Amino acid sequence: MSLIDVRHLSKTYARRAETVTALRDVTLKAEPGEFLCLLGVSGCGKSTLLKILAGLEPHSEGTVLVDGRHLQGPHADAAVVFQEHGLFPWMTTRRNVEFNLKARGTGARERRRVAEAMIETVGLSGFSEKYPHELSGGMRQRVGIARALTTNPKLLLMDEPFGALDAQTRSAMQGELLRLWQARRTTVLFVTHSVSEAIVLADRVVVMTPRPGRIRTIIPVDLPRPRDTTAPAFNALVRRALAELHDDLAEAAQ
Repeated sequence: MSLIDVRHLSKTYARRAETVTALRDVTLKAEPGEFLCLLGVSGCGKSTLLKILAGLEPHSEGTVLVDGRHLQGPHADAAVVFQEHGLFPWMTTRRNVEFNLKARGTGARERRRVAEAMIETVGLSGFSEKYPHELSGGMRQRVGIARALTTNPKLLLMDEPFGALDAQTRSAMQGELLRLWQARRTTVLFVTHSVSEAIVLADRVVVMTPRPGRIRTIIPVDLPRPRDTTAPAFNALVRRALAELHDDLAEAAQ
């Protein structure tokens, strides 16, 4: 059974005297343990789709199932990581990582045990008592990912989590994310504007049209990991994805 099963999904917003359609007739499946990237220009509905799958927004038409169940609002199967890490500045690393567990009523001793183990997993041992302002951008995103994974979600939804990082840190975080994903095999849906990032990370790249967002094509990435970004096969996939986006990028630049 597919973990994500979206059928003929549409999302419309009412704005004063008009309606705006963000998504139209989207059909998509993701299998357990699969890594998908959503790729498209700004405003094509990528983030809206993530919010719907997290149960943070209702859809207007169609069917949305996660692990075989219809969504009825926020649910325990999904965790979300946004571009802005969303850490609480008055909390230490450990207390930020513990937050979702505390919200679920997990006892203090178990919270600490799980949080410390996850902090070690993301390579931040020794930083448990540091505050967000004492951490680099990449470290803050590691804390955000650790917090998302403490509850063992079946689905990890990531909305441009590395978009604000410099190129070197972004590349390091891509490798770190893949290490965590290969160890845990959580299903990942990852939004990005970067074609090369999508090819580095994904099993399949879902290319979306401008608003109203539809799925233009899905590109399988049948390359071994870790991926060599200088290899001809890698760059052929980059060129293919860019070709799919060419007209949209040209229009967005006008």
